[in-house]
Amino acid sequence: MKWVTRDHVHMDRVAASWLIRRFIDREAEFSFVPFGSEHPLPQGEIPFGVPGVELGIHDEAGSTFRKILKKHKLNDPALDMLADIIESGIVHVFSQLDHGYTEVAALRYPEGIGLDAISQGMMFVAEGDIDDIQKSMVLYDALYQYCRGKLLEKRKPEILTVPHPQRWDVIRRELRATA
Repeated sequence: MKWVTRDHVHMDRVAASWLIRRFIDREAEFSFVPFGSEHPLPQGEIPFGVPGVELGIHDEAGSTFRKILKKHKLNDPALDMLADIIESGIVHVFSQLDHGYTEVAALRYPEGIGLDAISQGMMFVAEGDIDDIQKSMVLYDALYQYCRGKLLEKRKPEILTVPHPQRWDVIRRELRATA
């Protein structure tokens, strides 16, 4: 399938692209329309992260990532946690724009601040939007595993008694066994 979003992809739309490729459409092709001139959209492509569409931009209904999760009924607690991290990153971005600072304690997941920093850096490293998505795939693969690991620690708190780095080995084995 062909998917379309605005150019200059950042955190939420890159994460949405990862979600599409990993869980919905492994052969997804992405195209981009200029930011600010999104309409009319190309026919026959599924729009996401664009104002006024079903899988639109982040708003009171959540991130584009979360909207895709809901539409495709991807019921995975680790993906939900990842959506929460992305949404914390979005809050951080707008806090920086509005106030010049972020109340870290007010964020559900402060990891969102780091995700924003890495996402901005990736925009500078990448040669364009497709390259950004490609280079970011491993980032979101790792963040997804991080979420799975944190949820495993909650389900099995005895893991927290294992000293580092052995704890990471235990978590890695458990995650691989349940992949």
